Amino acid sequence: MLIPILLFAVGLVCLIKGGDWFVDGSTGIARKFRLPELLIGATVVSIGTTLPEVMVSTTSALTGHSEIAYGNAIGSIICNTALIAAITITVKPGPVNKKTLRTPVMFFFASAVLYAGVAYFTGYFSRLVGAALLVIFVVYMVVTVMQMKHNPPEDEDGEKEETEKPLGKNIGLLVIGAALIAVGANLLVDNGTLIAQALGVPESVIALTFVALGTSLPELVTAITSLLKGHGALSLGNVIGANLFNLVLVNGVSVTLAPFSVPQSSVIFGRNASLVLEIPVMFAVMLLMTVPALIRGKLSRVQGIALLILYGAFCTVQFTL
Repeated sequence: MLIPILLFAVGLVCLIKGGDWFVDGSTGIARKFRLPELLIGATVVSIGTTLPEVMVSTTSALTGHSEIAYGNAIGSIICNTALIAAITITVKPGPVNKKTLRTPVMFFFASAVLYAGVAYFTGYFSRLVGAALLVIFVVYMVVTVMQMKHNPPEDEDGEKEETEKPLGKNIGLLVIGAALIAVGANLLVDNGTLIAQALGVPESVIALTFVALGTSLPELVTAITSLLKGHGALSLGNVIGANLFNLVLVNGVSVTLAPFSVPQSSVIFGRNASLVLEIPVMFAVMLLMTVPALIRGKLSRVQGIALLILYGAFCTVQFTL
């Protein structure tokens, strides 16, 4: 019992320090190339924080459990939006760049419509669907890079003369930070599960707490660290980008490796609970977060609180199924 507790503590330290370095490196790169933080968050940072999901889903696909990727993707999107982004918005609501936000939001909903269409009308994710999702990922990255090159941001808040680290050091901080976050999340989940089992916590509760939270820990740590360092746009961009990557990258890889049918673990009104509850909630939380921001150009505390209430209700229903 002592070793899992020690490893759990090591995982926590890795997450905290990794998040610190990851945010420093990414904001340093953004400043170096005069790029908007929201775009950096929606690309580089999102890829880094989505790596644990990619690794878990790829391993699951190769071992014949590719259906895990389905629930992992949708569950992570709901958690990222209605818990992690909601905390960020509730603690520090503020203005957003509507022009910068438009691209990742547009790609997310296009991908979500494709994903939901396949789930509702065919119920089977083929290799062709996986390839289409990966193509969307590549197109998004190309479009975003072009947007970065042609729309350099204005200087913000007198930051331009702030001491800059060398590019190599920023890239090093980004890579090491991402590695520490991934290692820390694994240590926290694995050893947290062992501790919970030793204390007699039911496996269903472990799956819905330690494991579910563990896959979103990188996003949570990055969000909190970004807030503490005053980079709220980076946090929001990370969540939107991570949500998109959960659909097109995580699922694209796993479906391409091992196609699967929509899993059915429970039923609501005689239909697959995923089609009645999870996919609609995924759309609802993303619409609630992004539409007001795109219309008004800012986020409000009311949005954050509404998302947290919705997440609490979603979890409550999941426990009762």
